[in-house]
Amino acid sequence: MKNLVPIVLLSSPVLFAQDIARKLETATQNLLKSPAAVSSNLSFYVADENGALIYEFQGNKGLSTASTQKIFTAAAALETLGKDYTYITTSGYSGTVSGGTLSGNLFIRSTGDPALGSWRYEGYKPENFKQKLLEAVKKSGIRKISGDLVIDDSYFDHQTIPGGWPWDDLGNYYGAGVWGVNWRENQFDINISGTEFKSFSYPLEGVRWLNDLKTGGTTDQSLIFTAPHSDVALINGTLPAKPVTVSGAVPDPPLQLGVEIGQWLKQSGIELSGKVVTSSRLVLEGRNVPEMPEKNVIFTYRSPTLDKIIYWFLRKSINLYGETLIKTLGKEKKGDSGFKSGVAVLKDFWKSKGIDPHMINFADGSGLSPQNYVSAKAEVQALLYAKKQPWFDNYYEGFPTQDNGLKMKSGTMRDTKSFAGYHTSKEGKKYVFSIIINNYQGSGSTELQKILSLLK
Repeated sequence: MKNLVPIVLLSSPVLFAQDIARKLETATQNLLKSPAAVSSNLSFYVADENGALIYEFQGNKGLSTASTQKIFTAAAALETLGKDYTYITTSGYSGTVSGGTLSGNLFIRSTGDPALGSWRYEGYKPENFKQKLLEAVKKSGIRKISGDLVIDDSYFDHQTIPGGWPWDDLGNYYGAGVWGVNWRENQFDINISGTEFKSFSYPLEGVRWLNDLKTGGTTDQSLIFTAPHSDVALINGTLPAKPVTVSGAVPDPPLQLGVEIGQWLKQSGIELSGKVVTSSRLVLEGRNVPEMPEKNVIFTYRSPTLDKIIYWFLRKSINLYGETLIKTLGKEKKGDSGFKSGVAVLKDFWKSKGIDPHMINFADGSGLSPQNYVSAKAEVQALLYAKKQPWFDNYYEGFPTQDNGLKMKSGTMRDTKSFAGYHTSKEGKKYVFSIIINNYQGSGSTELQKILSLLK
């Protein structure tokens, strides 16, 4: 009898795990038999905090992830770049300043700060940047600019959108591209009543509109179609009759920033004789791109630290941030800001942490591309790795806390749902999980919610 007690105690956790596995298996089969999932693919993996398997269903199967792809990008960025990493925006001039006149060009240059002009960060909003920039220009003695205002967006390459993003997404705020100079998260808002444009969040530079909107239904079912450098935007679909706000992606953020700075200068009594130009547009026109001498830098502006950017990246699922991080990883590690280079850095990072490279077929950094193919097991392995790192608290803080008590990142695309994250049970047991389901048709998610309730 004395030997029986430790045996019983030892077997209790095993029996408990087996009971959870049986319940998860039943719930999984019920999900796959549900009308919305009759033709679905599922990858599901649950482990305890030490990595011991609790349950899996096709845990190795690679599926389109949607936004749970962000868990890989955020962790790799925190470790590779460091939580205190900042993006830098500078201003300077060419030529000379004499008697208050700049005989040359005024420049704005950035390393791709995705938070430049964002409304999310106290002390970093558009008005904060405006104030500091104008103070620097005035302090340098410049009262008149004889040349151009040059927005140098050449830090990254010219491809602003990852390959594989759907055309339906590009003109909408969540499909905003990545530039060497980003501004206001490359997003604009339109206030619309019925089908009539009432106002914009700020004047959008150089864009003509085709409006095919119709009224109908109770929710926003509109789409904006435009592309980088385009001067034409189409909006179609349906909107409810009541006033709504629709958000889109700015076709040329560097130009938008330049136009706004030109207005700031004029309002401050600083005359700009030349034009607002961007390095991208100069290249398009076959013209030489002027350079800013480093000795003439008059203003240096740092972004919020990376840990704060990661918080919003995960919390609000900002695709722009993910693709900026991909370009930054490629630029910092390989000297190449191309998306393919950055994605290769991301994949090499996780391969070096022991994840089978066949289970992490990345296409971007945000998950918006349907060409991302990742397994639930790989997501759990990434989450387990992150849990052991000194930067984990910054990472974990960004995960939304769901209504069911789970601390998890979710993802949604057309007929795709995904969930990945952490949970501590009422008994204090800690779990790490990932669920990815593709071709899950219909709006209902009753069976998926049953699985999440079991995890809880």
